[in-house]
Amino acid sequence: MNLTSHHKRILTALLLLPVLGGALYAGGMVKAAVIALLGLLGLWEFYGLFWPGRRRAVLKSLGVFGGTLFILDSGLGWTHNPVLFLVLLFWAIWLVFLVEYSRNKDQAEFRDYIIVIGGLFYVPLVLSLFFNLSGVEIILVLAATFASDTGAYYTGSWLGGKKIWPVISPKKTWSGSFGGLILCLAVCLVTGALFGQGSWKHYLVLGLVLNMAAQLGDFFQSSLKRWNKVKDSGQILPGHGGILDRIDSLLLLLPVYVLFNTIFKIF
Repeated sequence: MNLTSHHKRILTALLLLPVLGGALYAGGMVKAAVIALLGLLGLWEFYGLFWPGRRRAVLKSLGVFGGTLFILDSGLGWTHNPVLFLVLLFWAIWLVFLVEYSRNKDQAEFRDYIIVIGGLFYVPLVLSLFFNLSGVEIILVLAATFASDTGAYYTGSWLGGKKIWPVISPKKTWSGSFGGLILCLAVCLVTGALFGQGSWKHYLVLGLVLNMAAQLGDFFQSSLKRWNKVKDSGQILPGHGGILDRIDSLLLLLPVYVLFNTIFKIF
C-alpha cells in the first residue's frame, strides 16, 4: 500500500508520541536513554545543517559525544555535576581550534566552533530540563507541543489564508496559528483542571505562552533550514523529516514552561 505524506505523518505521530511519552514518564534508565538518543540525533542533524556529509566530522563528533554525555549524567547522576562535561567540552573545542589555527590560520573558521557550542545550548541543554519534570508535566509539555503543531498544520491546510512570516516559513498561515493556539489552550486548561494547583486563568495564560513559544521555536528551525538551503533537517521520521523537524517547537516550549511553573508553581 502506497502511503501519502499525510498518512505517513499521522502514522509516525501515532507511533512516536505514545512511545516517547511512555519512556519519559517511566523515568530512570529508560528516560535517560531516550532523552540522550533524542539529543544525539537532534544534535547531529543540527550540525549537519551547516556541515553536510563528512564535513567537519571531528567537530561534529566531539559536540555530539560531549552533549550525549551531558544528558546521560543529568539523568543518571554519574558525577552529580553534569555541567562539568560542558565545561570540559568547551575547552576541548577550543583546543581543536588552537591546533587548526596554528596549522593554517587562514582556513581556521572561528564561526564553526561557535556553531558547535550553539548546538549544545540548543539541543542537549534544553532536553536536560526533562529530568526536573514530573510525569504529569512531561505529558503536558508533549501534548502542548503536539497540539500546537498539529492544530496549526491541519487548520492551515484546510483554511489557508494570509502567511505569517513568508520569508522565514512560506507555508505557515494566521489561520493555522490560531488553530494551534486553540488546541494548545484546550490541552493546558484540561490538564490544569485535572492535575493543577492554579486557577483557570493561569492555565489560559500558560496555553498562550506555550503556543507562542512553540511557534517561535518552529520559526527558528525554519530559518536555519532556509539559511542553509535545505528542506528538512533529516529523513529519519516518515512524513516529518528529521528529529529536529519534530522537536523544534519543543526546544523553546520546554524552557518557557519550566520558567512559567517556577514563577507561578501551578503543577
